[in-house]
Amino acid sequence: MTRRVQILVALVLTALWGAGIYAAHATGHLRFLDRLEATLTDWRTQVRGVQRPPDLVTIVAIDDTVVKRGGSYPLPRADLARVVDTIVQFKPKVVAIDLLLVDRSAAIGDATLANTLATGPMVLAAAAIFPSASETVEPSSAGPLAMLPQAERFLLPLPPFADHAEVGVVNVATGQSGSPLSVPMLFRTQDKVELSFPLRVASRALDKPLTITSDHLMLGDRAVPTDSEFALPITYYGPRRTIRTVSAQSIFDGTLDRAAIENRIVVIGASVAGGGDFYPTPFDSLMPGVEVVSTAITHLVAGDGIVRDHRVRIADALAAILLPMLLVGLLAWRRSALGIVAAAALMIAWAGLNAFAFTHGLWLNAATTLAAAVPPVAIFAGVQLWAGGRRTQYLAAKSRSLAQFQAPAVQEWLARDPNFLSKPVRQNAAVVFIDLSGFTGVSEQTDPDAIQEILKAFHALIDKIAVDCGGTITGFLGDGAMILFGLPGARPDDSARALKCAIDLHRSVERWIASLPSAIGDRLGFKIGAHFGEIVASRLGESHQHITATGDTVNVASRLMEVAVQNGARLALSDTLLDTADFHGAPDGVLSGPLLAQVRGRSGVVTVWFWRDQDRPTQAAAEAEAID
Repeated sequence: MTRRVQILVALVLTALWGAGIYAAHATGHLRFLDRLEATLTDWRTQVRGVQRPPDLVTIVAIDDTVVKRGGSYPLPRADLARVVDTIVQFKPKVVAIDLLLVDRSAAIGDATLANTLATGPMVLAAAAIFPSASETVEPSSAGPLAMLPQAERFLLPLPPFADHAEVGVVNVATGQSGSPLSVPMLFRTQDKVELSFPLRVASRALDKPLTITSDHLMLGDRAVPTDSEFALPITYYGPRRTIRTVSAQSIFDGTLDRAAIENRIVVIGASVAGGGDFYPTPFDSLMPGVEVVSTAITHLVAGDGIVRDHRVRIADALAAILLPMLLVGLLAWRRSALGIVAAAALMIAWAGLNAFAFTHGLWLNAATTLAAAVPPVAIFAGVQLWAGGRRTQYLAAKSRSLAQFQAPAVQEWLARDPNFLSKPVRQNAAVVFIDLSGFTGVSEQTDPDAIQEILKAFHALIDKIAVDCGGTITGFLGDGAMILFGLPGARPDDSARALKCAIDLHRSVERWIASLPSAIGDRLGFKIGAHFGEIVASRLGESHQHITATGDTVNVASRLMEVAVQNGARLALSDTLLDTADFHGAPDGVLSGPLLAQVRGRSGVVTVWFWRDQDRPTQAAAEAEAID
């Protein structure tokens, strides 16, 4: 399978994964993502910070001060009537009572409150009773109301109260973290549909007709974007009492400020410790339910709520599919650190865009997108690392194989410049030839396996000395080798290193031959020639190439081996090599010459010197004349 096909398969699988995650979550599965989304929503709310709410709502709180002075909770109906009456006198737009008036109390108190409710625009709270702790959704009919939360029944205010006021259901929807993230706008039983408490209050305060469409609500000519099941997403302005809050005790004390009530929506609710409902929010651990409800009312009236409608859900679906595909595509496009950096930059950009959208009133789901992106990206990155490791091992094996045929310096150069010597290069270089004498006769009378071991040892010895001296073995010629000094580039000490290599070969090969069994070692000899001059370096071959050198310098170095044998020596050095190496002799060797020698295949003469160890006499000419 080609790499392009592999990438295409990875992208398709990633897209299917993202679509599956989104669909599973949208249909009510993967509920653990709700907890993650609630946590991420809290963080984004804190990043946005405290906001100043529109000055539309005033909360009149039945708080601890009222209970301490009055001595009881719930507040007696007569006292509640006094609170409502005082508020009505200050001419609010609407009075919303976030208290469940479902039980009878003293007859005179109930009658007083009923009469008071008739004096102004009132909305009373009702409650939806569900069959379990969670609100269930059971489609029972077609149309936009089919997916509403279905309650067993509604807990409505007593008829004497309900007869003088509108009624709205006050339930809120809490997330996995317990923090209310939305408020349902509509509720139903099998035979009845009720508006929510905030929607009733907002509709009455705006004095606009309510229209229910397939995916949102209309208050007059203004659309109210809602989430699925006609739920209004809410985001908090700040900690408790961020929305204007006054104590009901100020009414009993006669200190209530008319400006806090007049022409405003007034919500009466409990915030007494142990008596009212409290919820955790991003800003504090206990916010009174009346302030949660007031937040929803403010969103509806001001139109400043956070948007999470069907268009946002389409954007969420696209993000769940496209973001993982882009991340995988970046990792596939650049398998190096650049790809990881690009993918990380994309994730940071997405997180920044998500947070920016949230702070500007657009609630893009973060948890679903993360669940769609992280697993395929982690799996693909893991596969990339595994494949990269396998590829590294493969390349290392190839490199080791190449190292068996090329000197390390040339190998590194070829890795950096694959076109090295693709065109011939003329330059100065030093050339050393070495050849075994008498090897043909020995090979004819010796076991082939033994001959192979001898050659392997001989080649290993030459290879070690050549590498130590910085030379390049351009080829093993059976029982001999050619070593070049000047590749991949000419260096000032090429001649000096070639001279050292030749002397080291002389000594090492001599010791090696002496270590062989006498039946073999006594019949073997060797010869070495070394010269310096101009060569032509190039790569020969098509599919299988090798680096070589040609020219007069190479020919002379090869022929100097014959000159050495003809003169009873093992190492012949050209005068040119010694001059460029600036060699003036060594205390542990004897340099004899010069000799003006005629070499085969070349006109003119070459000045030749011969080198041997100081403590060894010149070997017998008869031993040295064994030439293959």
